[in-house]
Amino acid sequence: MLKTILVALDGSEIADRVIQTLDDLVLSSNTKVILCHVFPTAESEIELPADLPLPESTNVSYFHIEKQLQSYQEKLSVKSELELVSGDPADEIVRLANIYKADLVLIGSRGLTGMKRIVLGSVSTQVMEEANCSVLVVKAGK
Repeated sequence: MLKTILVALDGSEIADRVIQTLDDLVLSSNTKVILCHVFPTAESEIELPADLPLPESTNVSYFHIEKQLQSYQEKLSVKSELELVSGDPADEIVRLANIYKADLVLIGSRGLTGMKRIVLGSVSTQVMEEANCSVLVVKAGK
């Protein structure tokens, strides 16, 4: 039985697919869901998509992401919490999974291939390698 599920959302279009996958899981009424978002820091060396706000507008971005997570949270039929943190996305997701003793991490994959994957790395791959629990990766629809 899954007691705690950490759902990592990045604010991209795949977030809806991740939430839909969570919805498709049969959850116990005792299951707790942690919806999290990691704001990359300059040190994390993550390339931000052009359509995301620049770091100067972090407060607007934070507010937007928090509202998005709250809207997902309202639709859940189980207990849930929100976690908004800053840092290296993969490291922070693994850290939160450990803190909450998650049984499962649910994360989306941006589907990077070739040089982009080599240069940017894959957060979902790093989480799969480092997490102490199972990881379900939701791929972007083609």
